[in-house]
Formats: sequence, C-alpha cells, structure tokens
Amino acid sequence: MGIEVAGIGGFILLILVIWAIVSIVSSGASTGSKVLWVLLVLVLPVIGFIVWLIAGPRGRGRASI
Repeated sequence: MGIEVAGIGGFILLILVIWAIVSIVSSGASTGSKVLWVLLVLVLPVIGFIVWLIAGPRGRGRASI
C-alpha cells in the first residue's frame, strides 16, 4: 500500500509542478523573474510550489491580491 500512495503523491506533485511552471511562464513578470521562479519550483518542488503559491507571479487570468 505504501508504494501506491507514494506513486499517487508523486504524480500529483508532478501535475502541480507542471501547472506552476505553465502559470509562471504565462505571467506578466520579467524574464529573469520567471527563470528564477521556474528554477525554484524545479529544484525544490514541494517548498518551491508552496512559496510560489504564496508569493509568486500571477498568471494573466488571475486577479492580483
């Protein structure tokens, strides 16, 4: 059972990381900022994704807080 849960968790993390990268690339942030955010999400997937959710650049369709 542990392997299946880990596999599902990894798959969900992969989907979330891909979603984050697509959102970062489509945001209105500068190119340098986009590169740094993508690197953060790729190098530290869980922590990078959480930090991006809280403080990252917003996509074109998302309202700014």
